[in-house]
Amino acid sequence: MIPYRPKLVIVQNESWRDKAAREILQSLPDVEIKTVRDLDIPSYSRDTLVLMRYRGRFLKKCQGSGAEVCCNLFIASYGWNCHLDCTYCILQSYLEGKALLVFTNIEELLAELKDTLNRHPNRMFRICTGELADSLALDPITNYSRKIVPFFASQKNGVLELKTKTDLISNLESLDHRGRTVVSWSMNSRRICRSEEAKAPRFEERLTAAARCRKWGYKVGFHFDPMVYYEGWEPEYREVVREIFRTIDPGGIAWISLGTLRFTPHLREIIRRRFPQSKAPFGEFIPGHHGKLRYFRPIREEMYRKMKSWIHEEAPGVFVYLCMESRLVWERSFGAAPRNSSDLAEQMDRLIG
Repeated sequence: MIPYRPKLVIVQNESWRDKAAREILQSLPDVEIKTVRDLDIPSYSRDTLVLMRYRGRFLKKCQGSGAEVCCNLFIASYGWNCHLDCTYCILQSYLEGKALLVFTNIEELLAELKDTLNRHPNRMFRICTGELADSLALDPITNYSRKIVPFFASQKNGVLELKTKTDLISNLESLDHRGRTVVSWSMNSRRICRSEEAKAPRFEERLTAAARCRKWGYKVGFHFDPMVYYEGWEPEYREVVREIFRTIDPGGIAWISLGTLRFTPHLREIIRRRFPQSKAPFGEFIPGHHGKLRYFRPIREEMYRKMKSWIHEEAPGVFVYLCMESRLVWERSFGAAPRNSSDLAEQMDRLIG
Protein backbone atom coordinates (compact mmCIF):
# COMPACT_ATOMS: atom_id res chain seq x y z
CA MET A 1 0.00 0.00 0.00
CA ILE A 2 1.26 3.48 -0.87
CA PRO A 3 1.17 5.60 2.31
CA TYR A 4 -0.93 8.73 2.44
CA ARG A 5 0.89 11.90 1.48
CA PRO A 6 -0.93 15.25 1.74
CA LYS A 7 -0.50 18.16 -0.65
CA LEU A 8 -0.92 20.67 2.17
CA VAL A 9 -0.48 20.60 5.95
CA ILE A 10 -2.52 23.04 8.00
CA VAL A 11 -1.11 23.59 11.49
CA GLN A 12 -3.26 25.11 14.19
CA ASN A 13 -0.95 27.63 15.83
CA GLU A 14 -1.27 26.02 19.29
CA SER A 15 0.06 22.73 17.87
CA TRP A 16 3.50 24.16 17.23
CA ARG A 17 4.29 23.69 20.91
CA ASP A 18 3.74 19.92 20.60
CA LYS A 19 6.74 17.74 19.81
CA ALA A 20 4.47 15.41 17.81
CA ALA A 21 3.59 18.21 15.38
CA ARG A 22 7.22 18.97 14.69
CA GLU A 23 8.02 15.28 14.19
CA ILE A 24 5.13 14.85 11.74
CA LEU A 25 6.30 17.86 9.73
CA GLN A 26 9.83 16.45 9.60
CA SER A 27 8.39 13.37 7.88
CA LEU A 28 6.84 15.61 5.20
CA PRO A 29 9.76 17.86 4.22
CA ASP A 30 8.50 18.86 0.78
CA VAL A 31 4.86 19.52 1.62
CA GLU A 32 3.47 23.05 1.85
CA ILE A 33 2.74 24.16 5.43
CA LYS A 34 0.23 26.79 6.50
CA THR A 35 -0.36 27.99 10.05
CA VAL A 36 -3.82 29.17 11.11
CA ARG A 37 -5.35 30.45 14.33
CA ASP A 38 -8.87 29.15 13.78
CA LEU A 39 -9.82 26.08 11.77
CA ASP A 40 -12.57 25.87 9.19
CA ILE A 41 -12.41 22.13 8.49
CA PRO A 42 -15.08 22.02 5.74
CA SER A 43 -12.99 24.33 3.56
CA TYR A 44 -10.15 21.79 3.27
CA SER A 45 -10.19 18.69 1.06
CA ARG A 46 -8.97 15.18 1.85
CA ASP A 47 -5.51 15.82 0.40
CA THR A 48 -5.00 18.26 3.28
CA LEU A 49 -3.66 17.09 6.63
CA VAL A 50 -4.66 19.20 9.63
CA LEU A 51 -2.57 19.16 12.79
CA MET A 52 -4.47 20.40 15.82
CA ARG A 53 -4.84 19.97 19.55
CA TYR A 54 -7.87 18.06 20.80
CA ARG A 55 -9.57 19.93 23.62
CA GLY A 56 -11.98 17.29 24.92
CA ARG A 57 -11.53 14.00 26.73
CA PHE A 58 -9.87 11.41 24.54
CA LEU A 59 -11.23 8.26 26.14
CA LYS A 60 -14.84 7.41 25.34
CA LYS A 61 -17.00 4.28 25.47
CA CYS A 62 -17.93 2.62 22.20
CA GLN A 63 -21.29 3.84 20.95
CA GLY A 64 -23.00 0.46 21.18
CA SER A 65 -26.74 0.95 21.26
CA GLY A 66 -28.60 0.14 24.47
CA ALA A 67 -30.70 -2.63 22.94
CA GLU A 68 -27.62 -4.56 21.81
CA VAL A 69 -24.99 -6.62 23.56
CA CYS A 70 -21.85 -4.47 23.53
CA CYS A 71 -18.33 -5.66 24.39
CA ASN A 72 -17.66 -2.45 26.39
CA LEU A 73 -14.72 -1.40 24.24
CA PHE A 74 -13.23 2.04 24.88
CA ILE A 75 -12.15 4.38 22.09
CA ALA A 76 -9.16 6.73 22.19
CA SER A 77 -9.08 8.59 18.89
CA TYR A 78 -5.77 10.01 17.68
CA GLY A 79 -7.47 11.78 14.76
CA TRP A 80 -10.48 11.88 12.47
CA ASN A 81 -11.21 10.78 8.93
CA CYS A 82 -9.72 8.26 6.51
CA HIS A 83 -8.46 8.34 2.93
CA LEU A 84 -9.23 4.68 2.10
CA ASP A 85 -12.68 5.71 0.83
CA CYS A 86 -14.59 2.47 1.45
CA THR A 87 -18.03 2.84 -0.08
CA TYR A 88 -19.99 2.07 3.09
CA CYS A 89 -17.89 4.15 5.53
CA ILE A 90 -19.98 5.98 8.12
CA LEU A 91 -17.46 8.84 8.22
CA GLN A 92 -18.92 10.07 4.91
CA SER A 93 -22.03 11.14 6.77
CA TYR A 94 -20.19 13.98 8.50
CA LEU A 95 -16.63 14.13 7.14
CA GLU A 96 -17.23 13.62 3.41
CA GLY A 97 -14.44 15.18 1.36
CA LYS A 98 -12.98 16.94 4.37
CA ALA A 99 -9.38 17.07 5.56
CA LEU A 100 -7.71 14.37 7.61
CA LEU A 101 -7.13 15.48 11.20
CA VAL A 102 -4.37 14.37 13.56
CA PHE A 103 -4.25 15.46 17.18
CA THR A 104 -0.78 16.59 18.20
CA ASN A 105 -1.27 16.55 21.99
CA ILE A 106 -0.52 12.83 22.08
CA GLU A 107 1.22 13.21 25.44
CA GLU A 108 -2.05 14.45 26.93
CA LEU A 109 -3.81 11.42 25.45
CA LEU A 110 -1.32 9.09 27.13
CA ALA A 111 -1.55 11.00 30.40
CA GLU A 112 -5.34 10.68 30.38
CA LEU A 113 -5.09 6.96 29.71
CA LYS A 114 -2.59 6.50 32.53
CA ASP A 115 -4.76 8.44 34.96
CA THR A 116 -7.85 6.39 34.07
CA LEU A 117 -6.06 3.05 34.35
CA ASN A 118 -4.45 4.04 37.66
CA ARG A 119 -7.79 5.13 39.16
CA HIS A 120 -9.40 1.78 38.31
CA PRO A 121 -6.67 -0.81 39.02
CA ASN A 122 -9.14 -3.69 39.36
CA ARG A 123 -10.85 -3.08 36.04
CA MET A 124 -9.62 -4.25 32.65
CA PHE A 125 -9.73 -1.72 29.81
CA ARG A 126 -9.70 -2.75 26.16
CA ILE A 127 -8.92 0.43 24.24
CA CYS A 128 -9.00 0.88 20.46
CA THR A 129 -7.80 3.81 18.32
CA GLY A 130 -9.63 2.77 15.15
CA GLU A 131 -13.17 4.16 15.31
CA LEU A 132 -12.96 7.61 13.67
CA ALA A 133 -9.74 6.87 11.79
CA ASP A 134 -7.89 3.72 10.74
CA SER A 135 -5.40 2.91 13.52
CA LEU A 136 -2.40 2.55 11.19
CA ALA A 137 -3.26 4.37 7.94
CA LEU A 138 -1.29 7.47 8.96
CA ASP A 139 1.32 5.73 11.10
CA PRO A 140 4.19 6.22 8.59
CA ILE A 141 3.62 9.97 9.08
CA THR A 142 2.72 10.15 12.77
CA ASN A 143 4.75 7.21 14.19
CA TYR A 144 2.16 7.21 16.97
CA SER A 145 2.34 3.42 17.33
CA ARG A 146 5.91 3.89 18.58
CA LYS A 147 4.51 5.90 21.48
CA ILE A 148 1.28 4.12 22.35
CA VAL A 149 2.37 0.46 22.05
CA PRO A 150 5.25 0.84 24.57
CA PHE A 151 2.87 2.74 26.86
CA PHE A 152 0.45 -0.21 27.00
CA ALA A 153 3.34 -2.64 27.49
CA SER A 154 3.69 -1.25 31.00
CA GLN A 155 -0.03 -1.33 31.88
CA LYS A 156 -1.37 -4.34 33.79
CA ASN A 157 -5.03 -3.45 33.34
CA GLY A 158 -5.05 -2.09 29.81
CA VAL A 159 -4.88 -3.70 26.36
CA LEU A 160 -4.56 -1.76 23.13
CA GLU A 161 -6.29 -2.80 19.92
CA LEU A 162 -4.96 -1.34 16.69
CA LYS A 163 -7.68 -1.86 14.07
CA THR A 164 -6.77 -1.42 10.42
CA LYS A 165 -7.39 -2.31 6.79
CA THR A 166 -3.80 -1.50 5.84
CA ASP A 167 -0.48 -3.33 5.70
CA LEU A 168 1.42 -0.36 7.19
CA ILE A 169 2.92 -2.28 10.09
CA SER A 170 6.65 -1.55 9.82
CA ASN A 171 6.72 0.57 12.97
CA LEU A 172 5.45 -2.38 15.01
CA GLU A 173 8.34 -4.71 14.27
CA SER A 174 10.86 -3.55 16.84
CA LEU A 175 8.52 -2.52 19.65
CA ASP A 176 8.52 -4.15 23.07
CA HIS A 177 4.76 -4.74 23.31
CA ARG A 178 4.81 -7.49 26.01
CA GLY A 179 1.58 -8.94 24.68
CA ARG A 180 -0.48 -5.87 25.59
CA THR A 181 -1.33 -4.90 22.00
CA VAL A 182 -3.69 -6.76 19.66
CA VAL A 183 -3.38 -5.85 15.98
CA SER A 184 -6.64 -6.54 14.15
CA TRP A 185 -7.81 -6.37 10.57
CA SER A 186 -11.13 -5.54 9.03
CA MET A 187 -11.67 -8.40 6.58
CA ASN A 188 -14.18 -9.27 3.92
CA SER A 189 -14.68 -11.56 0.96
CA ARG A 190 -12.31 -10.93 -1.92
CA ARG A 191 -15.19 -9.61 -4.02
CA ILE A 192 -16.15 -7.00 -1.43
CA CYS A 193 -12.50 -6.03 -0.88
CA ARG A 194 -12.25 -5.31 -4.62
CA SER A 195 -15.59 -3.60 -5.15
CA GLU A 196 -16.29 -1.75 -1.90
CA GLU A 197 -12.80 -1.29 -0.37
CA ALA A 198 -10.86 -0.59 -3.56
CA LYS A 199 -8.29 1.83 -2.06
CA ALA A 200 -7.42 -0.52 0.80
CA PRO A 201 -4.90 -3.37 0.44
CA ARG A 202 -6.23 -6.62 -0.94
CA PHE A 203 -7.33 -9.44 1.35
CA GLU A 204 -4.03 -11.29 0.74
CA GLU A 205 -1.98 -8.24 1.68
CA ARG A 206 -3.86 -7.75 4.94
CA LEU A 207 -3.43 -11.42 5.80
CA THR A 208 0.29 -11.28 5.05
CA ALA A 209 0.57 -8.28 7.38
CA ALA A 210 -1.24 -10.23 10.10
CA ALA A 211 1.19 -13.15 9.68
CA ARG A 212 4.14 -10.78 10.06
CA CYS A 213 2.69 -9.35 13.27
CA ARG A 214 2.30 -12.87 14.63
CA LYS A 215 6.02 -13.46 13.97
CA TRP A 216 6.71 -10.38 16.05
CA GLY A 217 4.69 -11.84 18.93
CA TYR A 218 1.48 -9.84 18.62
CA LYS A 219 -1.91 -11.43 19.10
CA VAL A 220 -4.10 -10.63 16.09
CA GLY A 221 -7.81 -10.20 15.55
CA PHE A 222 -10.16 -10.19 12.58
CA HIS A 223 -13.38 -8.24 12.11
CA PHE A 224 -15.77 -9.38 9.41
CA ASP A 225 -17.78 -6.22 9.67
CA PRO A 226 -19.60 -5.25 7.57
CA MET A 227 -20.41 -8.56 5.91
CA VAL A 228 -22.35 -7.99 2.71
CA TYR A 229 -25.15 -10.27 1.53
CA TYR A 230 -25.09 -11.06 -2.19
CA GLU A 231 -25.60 -14.00 -4.50
CA GLY A 232 -22.62 -16.29 -4.01
CA TRP A 233 -21.59 -14.90 -0.63
CA GLU A 234 -21.36 -18.31 1.01
CA PRO A 235 -18.48 -19.95 -0.91
CA GLU A 236 -16.58 -16.67 -1.05
CA TYR A 237 -16.71 -15.99 2.68
CA ARG A 238 -16.07 -19.66 3.37
CA GLU A 239 -12.90 -19.51 1.32
CA VAL A 240 -11.43 -16.47 3.11
CA VAL A 241 -12.11 -18.13 6.47
CA ARG A 242 -10.14 -21.16 5.28
CA GLU A 243 -7.35 -18.91 4.03
CA ILE A 244 -7.01 -17.17 7.39
CA PHE A 245 -6.49 -20.46 9.22
CA ARG A 246 -4.11 -21.76 6.56
CA THR A 247 -1.95 -18.73 7.35
CA ILE A 248 -2.47 -17.91 11.03
CA ASP A 249 -2.13 -20.29 13.97
CA PRO A 250 -5.48 -20.20 15.84
CA GLY A 251 -3.61 -19.86 19.13
CA GLY A 252 -2.42 -16.44 18.00
CA ILE A 253 -5.91 -15.09 17.33
CA ALA A 254 -7.42 -13.02 20.13
CA TRP A 255 -10.93 -12.81 18.69
CA ILE A 256 -13.05 -12.62 15.55
CA SER A 257 -16.10 -10.37 15.32
CA LEU A 258 -19.03 -10.56 12.94
CA GLY A 259 -21.37 -7.78 11.87
CA THR A 260 -23.47 -7.07 8.80
CA LEU A 261 -23.85 -4.01 6.62
CA ARG A 262 -25.84 -1.20 8.22
CA PHE A 263 -26.18 2.48 7.46
CA THR A 264 -28.39 5.49 7.96
CA PRO A 265 -30.78 6.51 5.16
CA HIS A 266 -28.60 9.60 4.66
CA LEU A 267 -25.48 7.48 4.19
CA ARG A 268 -27.34 5.26 1.72
CA GLU A 269 -27.97 8.27 -0.50
CA ILE A 270 -24.33 9.37 -0.22
CA ILE A 271 -23.18 5.90 -1.33
CA ARG A 272 -25.51 5.97 -4.33
CA ARG A 273 -24.22 9.39 -5.35
CA ARG A 274 -20.50 8.85 -4.77
CA PHE A 275 -20.25 5.19 -5.79
CA PRO A 276 -22.92 4.48 -8.42
CA GLN A 277 -21.34 1.07 -9.18
CA SER A 278 -21.55 -0.05 -5.56
CA LYS A 279 -23.87 -2.93 -4.74
CA ALA A 280 -23.80 -2.12 -1.02
CA PRO A 281 -26.95 0.04 -0.78
CA PHE A 282 -29.11 -2.44 -2.65
CA GLY A 283 -30.66 -5.33 -0.76
CA GLU A 284 -33.44 -6.30 1.60
CA PHE A 285 -33.04 -3.61 4.27
CA ILE A 286 -35.39 -2.53 7.01
CA PRO A 287 -35.06 0.25 9.61
CA GLY A 288 -33.62 -0.91 12.92
CA HIS A 289 -34.53 0.41 16.35
CA HIS A 290 -31.59 2.85 16.20
CA GLY A 291 -32.66 4.30 12.85
CA LYS A 292 -30.10 2.45 10.73
CA LEU A 293 -31.06 0.32 7.77
CA ARG A 294 -29.98 -3.29 8.03
CA TYR A 295 -30.73 -6.70 6.54
CA PHE A 296 -33.81 -8.61 7.67
CA ARG A 297 -33.03 -10.50 10.85
CA PRO A 298 -33.25 -13.99 9.25
CA ILE A 299 -30.60 -12.96 6.71
CA ARG A 300 -28.28 -11.70 9.43
CA GLU A 301 -28.81 -14.81 11.53
CA GLU A 302 -28.06 -17.08 8.58
CA MET A 303 -24.82 -15.25 7.83
CA TYR A 304 -23.68 -15.32 11.45
CA ARG A 305 -24.61 -18.96 11.97
CA LYS A 306 -22.71 -20.11 8.88
CA MET A 307 -19.66 -17.93 9.53
CA LYS A 308 -19.36 -19.18 13.10
CA SER A 309 -19.66 -22.80 11.94
CA TRP A 310 -16.96 -22.29 9.28
CA ILE A 311 -14.63 -20.62 11.77
CA HIS A 312 -15.09 -23.37 14.36
CA GLU A 313 -14.63 -26.10 11.77
CA GLU A 314 -11.13 -24.69 11.31
CA ALA A 315 -10.47 -23.61 14.89
CA PRO A 316 -12.98 -24.71 17.55
CA GLY A 317 -11.37 -22.66 20.31
CA VAL A 318 -11.32 -19.24 18.64
CA PHE A 319 -13.58 -16.69 20.33
CA VAL A 320 -16.28 -15.33 17.98
CA TYR A 321 -18.63 -12.52 18.93
CA LEU A 322 -21.29 -10.35 17.31
CA CYS A 323 -21.13 -6.58 16.99
CA MET A 324 -24.22 -4.40 17.38
CA GLU A 325 -26.70 -7.26 17.76
CA SER A 326 -29.36 -8.16 20.32
CA ARG A 327 -29.44 -11.18 22.63
CA LEU A 328 -32.18 -12.62 20.42
CA VAL A 329 -29.91 -12.59 17.37
CA TRP A 330 -27.07 -14.09 19.41
CA GLU A 331 -29.32 -16.91 20.58
CA ARG A 332 -30.80 -17.64 17.17
CA SER A 333 -27.40 -17.47 15.45
CA PHE A 334 -25.06 -19.05 18.00
CA GLY A 335 -27.48 -21.02 20.17
CA ALA A 336 -26.47 -19.01 23.23
CA ALA A 337 -25.89 -15.41 24.24
CA PRO A 338 -23.99 -13.46 26.89
CA ARG A 339 -26.19 -12.48 29.80
CA ASN A 340 -25.50 -8.82 29.07
CA SER A 341 -22.75 -6.47 27.90
CA SER A 342 -20.76 -6.91 31.11
CA ASP A 343 -20.75 -10.67 30.65
CA LEU A 344 -19.39 -10.35 27.09
CA ALA A 345 -16.77 -7.86 28.24
CA GLU A 346 -15.62 -10.20 31.01
CA GLN A 347 -15.28 -13.07 28.53
CA MET A 348 -13.10 -10.93 26.27
CA ASP A 349 -11.07 -9.57 29.17
CA ARG A 350 -10.13 -13.12 30.16
CA LEU A 351 -8.77 -13.75 26.67
CA ILE A 352 -6.08 -11.09 27.04
CA GLY A 353 -5.93 -10.37 30.79
